[in-house]
Amino acid sequence: MRLYWAVPWLVALAACAPSTTSSTVQVRVDTPASFYPSQVGLEWTYQPQGARSNEPPYKLSALGVGSFFNEAALRFRFSGRGQDRVYYRRIGPEGVQLLGFEENITQTRVRFNPPMQEYPPEGSLKVGATWGGKTRFETTLTVQNNARIAEDSLEYTYTVAGEGEFSTAAGSFKGYRIILDLKDSAGQVVRYEIWFVPRVGEVRTREGLLLVERNFQ
Repeated sequence: MRLYWAVPWLVALAACAPSTTSSTVQVRVDTPASFYPSQVGLEWTYQPQGARSNEPPYKLSALGVGSFFNEAALRFRFSGRGQDRVYYRRIGPEGVQLLGFEENITQTRVRFNPPMQEYPPEGSLKVGATWGGKTRFETTLTVQNNARIAEDSLEYTYTVAGEGEFSTAAGSFKGYRIILDLKDSAGQVVRYEIWFVPRVGEVRTREGLLLVERNFQ
């Protein structure tokens, strides 16, 4: 859940200068989280590994249902340190699929066709599992009637490399270590590591951000 692409121009869209953020009141959510947490009001707080406690955090918030290219999807807002984007996902029996995301700062939109399979069905998430595929993505300018400014293809493979205990400032968790390989159209491969905990979410994102707080149990 996420700002993560290996493709250079997508990385450039996500790389904004850090900025300070105002403090907010943390509201607790009492409803138990689903296997792939997505209920409205859930919030995750992240910091880069080694960050000081007084540094501005990153926030991921579940916003509920919205529309992405006339298709219903769950919205997740990622913000902090000069970044602000909304991800659109389908979460159901088929697992978690990423339809695309909107960059609020650059006023651009990235759409994946077909959607990326970020996580498999619940029962398929186990050590040794692998999934992936190939998708094309298109970037448009939302301020110019979705004028297309770039398009390319991307191959991706997820592998559940192991299961173990993970410790962050948010606590100790038992979950899965997942390896993601992304290959762009030029053949360049970039590898990422994710720690995923069922009913908690990602305690380590592919960008290396660590979970420091959440507003649910």
